[in-house]
Amino acid sequence: MKPHRICLAIGFFIILLVSGNKELSAQVIKSNVIGATGNLPGATVKGLTFKNSVTTNLQGEFTIVAPDTGMAKLEITYIGYQPMEIELHVKKGINSLSPIELSEGANAHIQEILLSGTMAPSQAKALAIKKQSNAIMDVLAADAIGKLPDRNAAEAVQRMQGVAVARYHGEADRAAVRGTPFSWTSVLFNGSRLPSADVLGNRSTVLDAIPSEIIQYVQVAKAITPEMEGDAIGGSINFITRTAPAKRTLNVSAAGGYNTFSQNGTYNGSLVYGDRFFNNKLGVILSSAIWTRKWGSDSFDVSYNTGLSNEQQKNSIGSVMLKRYLGERQTKGVNLGAEYKINAGNKVFVRGMLNKFEDIRPVYEAYVDYNKSRYQYNNRYSHYNTTINGIELGGESQLANNVVLDWTLSDYKSKYYLNTPPANERKGLPIATFQQKIQSGFDNLSNDGLRYWEFDSPNAVGGSPNDFQSGVKDPLENMDPNKLKLNQLVIAKLDNNERDQVGQLNLKWTASSKVKFQIGGKFRHKFRENKFGANHVYLASASLGIPNSAPALSLAELNRQDFPAGVEYFDHLNGNYEAFKLDPLTKNQILDLFDPNFLDQHGFKDYTDAASAASEYSGYENVSAGYIMLDYDLSDRLKMLVGVRNEYTHMELNGQRAVPKDKTSELIPAQTKNDYNSLLPMLHFKYKLSENANLRTAYTRTFIRPNFGDMSPGSSIDRTSAIITISQGNPDLKPTFSNNFDLMGEYYFDNIGILTAGIFYKDIQDVIFTDISQQEIEGQLFRISQAKNLNNASTLGLEAGINKRFDFLPGFMSNLGMEVNYSYIDSKTKVPRLGNAGIIDKSPLPNQSKHLMNAILFYENNALMIRLAGNYRAKSLEGIDQTLGPDFYKWSAGTFSLDFSGTVTLTRNLKAFVELNNINNSATTVYLGDSRRTVSQEVYGSRGQAGIRWDILK
Repeated sequence: MKPHRICLAIGFFIILLVSGNKELSAQVIKSNVIGATGNLPGATVKGLTFKNSVTTNLQGEFTIVAPDTGMAKLEITYIGYQPMEIELHVKKGINSLSPIELSEGANAHIQEILLSGTMAPSQAKALAIKKQSNAIMDVLAADAIGKLPDRNAAEAVQRMQGVAVARYHGEADRAAVRGTPFSWTSVLFNGSRLPSADVLGNRSTVLDAIPSEIIQYVQVAKAITPEMEGDAIGGSINFITRTAPAKRTLNVSAAGGYNTFSQNGTYNGSLVYGDRFFNNKLGVILSSAIWTRKWGSDSFDVSYNTGLSNEQQKNSIGSVMLKRYLGERQTKGVNLGAEYKINAGNKVFVRGMLNKFEDIRPVYEAYVDYNKSRYQYNNRYSHYNTTINGIELGGESQLANNVVLDWTLSDYKSKYYLNTPPANERKGLPIATFQQKIQSGFDNLSNDGLRYWEFDSPNAVGGSPNDFQSGVKDPLENMDPNKLKLNQLVIAKLDNNERDQVGQLNLKWTASSKVKFQIGGKFRHKFRENKFGANHVYLASASLGIPNSAPALSLAELNRQDFPAGVEYFDHLNGNYEAFKLDPLTKNQILDLFDPNFLDQHGFKDYTDAASAASEYSGYENVSAGYIMLDYDLSDRLKMLVGVRNEYTHMELNGQRAVPKDKTSELIPAQTKNDYNSLLPMLHFKYKLSENANLRTAYTRTFIRPNFGDMSPGSSIDRTSAIITISQGNPDLKPTFSNNFDLMGEYYFDNIGILTAGIFYKDIQDVIFTDISQQEIEGQLFRISQAKNLNNASTLGLEAGINKRFDFLPGFMSNLGMEVNYSYIDSKTKVPRLGNAGIIDKSPLPNQSKHLMNAILFYENNALMIRLAGNYRAKSLEGIDQTLGPDFYKWSAGTFSLDFSGTVTLTRNLKAFVELNNINNSATTVYLGDSRRTVSQEVYGSRGQAGIRWDILK
């Protein structure tokens, strides 16, 4: 269906609804429900003198329709609070009530922990939203985020059932639902998908730029409903920013800490202010946070000679690198919102956010190159910046007694760039490379003359990654600053940005106490610009053997500084690596190397491949979406939600394509266009087994759009291997679709807790893989690397979780509790083997872990809260090699990290806290086929902080 037809159909249906609704005589009652901790979302509001019931929204607001004027009674119930009845005289039209405040539960233990401001109020809100939701989802509230040592948005969601995170140098930066690839999870802010400036052009959103303090709720939807974004095969994660509180609020926090790797300080502070003015008509909220920390890591990286023809020699080692990072990071975020109630039936709001993540990252890389018998030393200084900024304007109007219209206009932009400009004004990442020939050779080579790990060696000669020895024959022939010669300078370019401008409209019609209709439309214009991969390369004439060249500079001849302080160099390995620990260049010296006068004086020439510019592209994507859904109470216990969503996508990208020409390449203009339609039917059933138990089942159809990087109009040419490789985009890619089936049961304990269990299955079509084929062009053989829709896949999973307080135990043990959730996920797909017709390899989906688990043991009373949290993620596939097969797939090893948090209530308004992350110093390891064959192993230490939270106004 074309976009204009969708819009016309929706508009016509809206007119019918509104015009037909004028004949209805029902009256409207509006208010909001609050408690001691503020607005209460998910509260049940039930008519006692008439048959109708609703639940409060995320701001605690409700709108309920009464059929007649006159006296009426309402009952309001909420987890952990006493039920409340109110009586009112219903007048014709809209009846706007003052806020309804509930009292804490009659259970003395629950009342105690609610009043103390521990986890219970937050959990009550989250469980209430989950219980009343039409979608199968999990919810996390702001208070819970603040009571765990999670400082960014990705770390906040890692505790939720079925969610896995990726870690980048020790901090979570991306999240995925149910073990699917990261780009298969839709990351939303207030219901709209966030733009992504991902370096490789995929659609996964990096979340380390967003402080957790600006978030009010996180909704993780496993089975979506039609009003949600449809490109969510794994599910969606919706971050909802803070809104104006029910009453004046002002709180601040400040903390200082320590990083065990960098052996330096960390600092964190936040402020939240909210208030209401003009008889509660105007509400405002301001939340802000800053987190500054020194950080570091040691990474042991190995490359293997997988391109050799001999099968055994494919496991031989090409090079080993010892890489140290010691830098500084800063995360800053501000969220500002305001809402104004024009009258009882109309309100408008505006909210905006500014987030910035700066990562200053000096890197020191020491290589042993076994293939070329030399040392190599790389020194680089980078200043990465990630920004996610945006603004939303919206409103809600009661068009008639039974009809509500809401609308939103938003403009969000994500940018990922390098802010390290060298002296020659070519902005990017400056890398200086030094090389030193090893004269004495190696004494730990196998009988075929190659270097292996012992378990791979033909004659068991070699060491292990945990006890690496270089094997240089002459023990005195170490890396020497006087012998390391500067032979290459590179500026790596990175400046990506993506901007989404979105307009959406939703109309809700309460046809009766049992029937509710909702329709809506959304239009998104996305602009994408990718400037990554176009590297500028300068080579020293002396290193190329050009006669009469200026002599090559040594590392010792340049300005250097002392090696930065930190934990002992590679102390997680068993050997002694001090010989690789060289005093690096100063920041100014690295930048000065690229000054045109310096380049000319020391014989550096520009050898930049013109074809590198083919990786750059820009363009736009327009999405027109519409949906309709029916919410129907088939009985007092059984609810059905049925609907369909349609999304039409048009995309255009412009760039340049590299074409082989003799021994060089020629750039020609190129364009990619792609249009497709996604029709997504959905059906949900929710059966109330009892007041405390629900059984849910759902069928949903979802999809994922192809990544921009896979459809790039450009192409690049790699001439370094025996067969020249051309990497190019595919304009004909189809989206990946999935039919999803879910069954979930949930039981809510009376003392604020839950037991859940369920099963899900995904039938996935047209999975996109990077296909490699061989093609003859003008008599020359080339290897073509291109993304294609190759095969189908399936995912079967089980989920279970429990959140339980042990208040049935005697004495202090009644304050104990636990939260445990576990997910088992088994995915399967088929990957064709290159060059071996008919060989199909079976594989799980990339980034998918078979086992995910979170376990939290907590203790809380009216003065103390302690939480010990463990997070486990089993191994996951990170790289597929179609040429060599599963024995050469890259895997990320399983990880388990242990965190701790504790809070002591000093006064009613003042609390002291302590937070510890990665207590067990968990490492991140990637391996090739065999878990002993390390590709990289990174350690980054532990971190902790202590501070205070002061609720100045509460």
